[in-house]
Amino acid sequence: MKRVFILFSLITAAVSLYGQSRSNALVQEVPGKQRNFNVVEATIPEMQAAMKQGRVTSRGLVVQYLARIALYNRRLNGVITVNPHAVQDAEERDHERAQGKVRGPLHGIPIALKDNIHTVDLPTTGGALAFDGFVPPYEATLTKNLRDAGAVIIAKTTMTELANWVAGGPTPMQGGYNALVGFSMNPYDPRRDPREATFDGRPALGTGGSSSGVGTTANFWAANVGTETSGSILSPANQNMLAAIKPTVGRISRYGIIPITADQDTAGPMAKTVTDAAILFGALEGPAPDPDDPATQKCPRPPGRDYTRFLKADGLKGARIGVPRAFYFDTATPPGEKEPRGGLHEDQKNVMAEAIAILKQRGAIIVDPADIPSVVSKDPLNNLLQWNTCSGLENAKGKDESCSVVFKYGMKRDFNKWLASLGPTAPVKTLTELRNFNLAHTAAGAIKFGQSQLDISDEMDLNADRARYEADRAKDLDLAGAQGIDSALKKYKLDALLFPGATGAAISAKPGYPTVIVPFGRVSNAPDVPFPEGFNAKPAPFGVSFTGTACSEPRLLELAYAFEHATKRRAPPFSTP
Repeated sequence: MKRVFILFSLITAAVSLYGQSRSNALVQEVPGKQRNFNVVEATIPEMQAAMKQGRVTSRGLVVQYLARIALYNRRLNGVITVNPHAVQDAEERDHERAQGKVRGPLHGIPIALKDNIHTVDLPTTGGALAFDGFVPPYEATLTKNLRDAGAVIIAKTTMTELANWVAGGPTPMQGGYNALVGFSMNPYDPRRDPREATFDGRPALGTGGSSSGVGTTANFWAANVGTETSGSILSPANQNMLAAIKPTVGRISRYGIIPITADQDTAGPMAKTVTDAAILFGALEGPAPDPDDPATQKCPRPPGRDYTRFLKADGLKGARIGVPRAFYFDTATPPGEKEPRGGLHEDQKNVMAEAIAILKQRGAIIVDPADIPSVVSKDPLNNLLQWNTCSGLENAKGKDESCSVVFKYGMKRDFNKWLASLGPTAPVKTLTELRNFNLAHTAAGAIKFGQSQLDISDEMDLNADRARYEADRAKDLDLAGAQGIDSALKKYKLDALLFPGATGAAISAKPGYPTVIVPFGRVSNAPDVPFPEGFNAKPAPFGVSFTGTACSEPRLLELAYAFEHATKRRAPPFSTP
């Protein structure tokens, strides 16, 4: 309650500034211009045009957004921290504009960051109790890139605690939960799950992944930056009807982001349109490779980091797009097993059938099926469905022969390395200390679901287990990359693979390949254990994803934009008018 009160007080104080006399405003709006600009569903280009015309200032944008946070966040829980200096930061951008200095398309635009991304003027908590109030000693490279581009960091979004690598089986942590603010709620159905077995405050309609799309879809800010290790940009974008880019690992610097594993971690933009996502993406990438992250040398940058040059309405003409039917659309039975896995429900199939029809109408060449070789392999040792990520106590040491240890090994290696980078101010110094802190503070709300993921990570021996990790990493790359996505793209001469919703997130995450997701349809929210009679669950958003090989973001953006242009299906949530 204390955190909620402080958050509300900061918002109220900031909003009250707007009611003061504007005679001292740094930028005067043009006389005679209408001053009725509304941030709800406004795009970044629309905001820039309104600021150029004098219909609104950056300060005005920030204040409108702060008012919406004050009005709706108590119900949605989409914010961990509001920047108390956001209004002042916006005024500085307005002053620059008045002096003729506009840094670029993000100048004066309010952007939120996931709370595992370092900011030296705001806490970076990862949603963990041990880091409550912790302000890191250095800024993330992407934060600096955004500030250099003129963005106003308005808030830190809620997130699943430590990117959901805290509690796996037997009691896995639910997406959107952390020890600091509890559960976030989905604006498309902001009610708690009423089922007796899951009546712990979780949402009836999941928010998806460890990043949050709640604030962006509810118009708390223009767009936000999420992070993904395996699905945590794509899943919340899908669940919140957002466009998003999960980049090639290395496109955006990982320096100054709380890690799971450097093998798969990346930040990426989440927005209401593909155009907004592309604008934010260019700013996040930075003007040059980051010496603190060698992976940023991997992909070439377009001139001026301008990804909007790839947004073409006719971008689907002649494009070869593959439909990976096995497992992703239709069920598939792995070798040696009797029960099929995967596949779509009937309403999901209908959504994707409509999407495929539209792609054809717009000139795309649909290759169907274009099954992924490692998914349909008859050899159990080379079948991707038989090779999962080790997770939870059921995959502790001695029980992890048939799964990849990349996550649990990488977490110990990279999390301890990150803690060491914080210097003497770090609240805990090692993963072991974090686990002990959590155990000592269970009464204060730590580890509501346990910490089995942290436990199986900490039991790894970085020296003795290195050979096993390297072998598993090589197998991940082979099954998901060489014999997976790359093999399918090459075999069928494809520009991209088409995945329903965020279902392709895991396979593309292992080799670090990019995906662009576009809002599109709605499907029933009908869990295996049904809701009580009369609950009337609202439909869930369901997007369409385009996945390619490393550094193929320009082509994927071209396809995604053309599909968005042809459909324009995003609709704002009814709960936050």
